[in-house]
Amino acid sequence: MKRCLGIVLYMALALGANTAMADTAALEALREGDMKKLMFHSAPTPVPQVEFEREDGSAATLADYEGRHVVVNFWATWCAPCRVEMPMLSNLQAEMGGEDFEVVTIATGRNPPPAMKAFFDEIGVSNLPLHRDPKSALARQMGIFGLPITVILDPEGNEIARLQGDAHWDSESAKAIIGALIEGDTGS
Repeated sequence: MKRCLGIVLYMALALGANTAMADTAALEALREGDMKKLMFHSAPTPVPQVEFEREDGSAATLADYEGRHVVVNFWATWCAPCRVEMPMLSNLQAEMGGEDFEVVTIATGRNPPPAMKAFFDEIGVSNLPLHRDPKSALARQMGIFGLPITVILDPEGNEIARLQGDAHWDSESAKAIIGALIEGDTGS
């Protein structure tokens, strides 16, 4: 029954979404388990264009990801819940990542690159970026207090949802939400 309801909601969302943001009520109905912590904004919120450091040392901003939906996860090497959550984000990227969707991870605060690489090696993650925000400038501007915090950006580069704490990002609920967002923007 839940599966049928999910399919009906998904189809309604895909058919009725506008170009700016999918119907929030339909997306909220897809939330189950710890994805209920995912809070959708009533309107898309512009994100600051504060630079962070890519894995290769070059500068980047979140505007570099415009054109696709992005799950941006703020984490740190000392964060125990991050250690649990990161493999699930990796699974989400492996299953759904592509031209229309990407998972972006940004270590905020003092996280030396060798420690970040060791963290990913220890938990078996190899498909997510080792970006960092060493002075927490981006995190501060985005109101990231406590870790992990994950935000979802729309293809225009606006924040449309936020989840505080860890979550099962590879759950059926999370994948249904991401899928509905992607489908809602198809052809727009």
